[in-house]
Amino acid sequence: MKRMAAHRERTMGAPFLRRVVTLPEKVDPARYPFSVRAFRQGIDIAFRTNVTFFVGENGSGKSTLLEALAECCGFNPEGGNRDHHRENLAERSELAQALRLSWLPKVAEGFFMRAESFYNFATYIEQVSDLRAYGGRSLHQQSHGESFLSLFTNRFEQGLYILDEPEAALSPQRQLSFLGIIHELESPGHAQFLIATHSPIILSYPGAGLLSLDGDSIQEIAYRETEHYRVTRDFLNAPERYFKHLFRTEGGEEDDA
Repeated sequence: MKRMAAHRERTMGAPFLRRVVTLPEKVDPARYPFSVRAFRQGIDIAFRTNVTFFVGENGSGKSTLLEALAECCGFNPEGGNRDHHRENLAERSELAQALRLSWLPKVAEGFFMRAESFYNFATYIEQVSDLRAYGGRSLHQQSHGESFLSLFTNRFEQGLYILDEPEAALSPQRQLSFLGIIHELESPGHAQFLIATHSPIILSYPGAGLLSLDGDSIQEIAYRETEHYRVTRDFLNAPERYFKHLFRTEGGEEDDA
């Protein structure tokens, strides 16, 4: 009994999804999505914490990777969990077919949320689900930010949560509230989060792992080394420097208006 208790203590807080790799024979750098710079040499990611952020410029492959991971977990790639997976979806994407996931233990619970298709997901929920499971109010009758937080608060319990740019509808204050929700779920080891975001507020979550897709492979990066942090910091410290270069007349002179 003591040995089992010790084992639970050691594994408490460890991520469910431990590693993601691509099968070498499936990687063809001449074809999309493996032509994406960060994927050309294949993918090998080890998850060491319950919260991992994916950062990178638009087009770096963040959403493509998260969608493929969602497919591998059996979630609807349009957004949702296993219950919302539609039977007529096409077979898995090329990237999803190339990925292999290592778990300890494997979990079936979780959710995939993508900001760009959240409206369609909310409509689907209205048609097939009991709204009491989402706070008792239609997601369409709440503001975008309210509906996001309603989903997070009422439906996130345990499992793997894959979120693509959740900050899209969240004010800075509600982004802080979102960090509180993450902490409530992940700190006791109930949940693991994989999140693509541009928000320096969300990226600041203590102890999170950060992975950059801006290089020739997916690499760990420190929070203060991310472009999201540096650009935001420099802009807030001296916005006039940015305006000086951004606001110019056609003749190349600064606009004094």
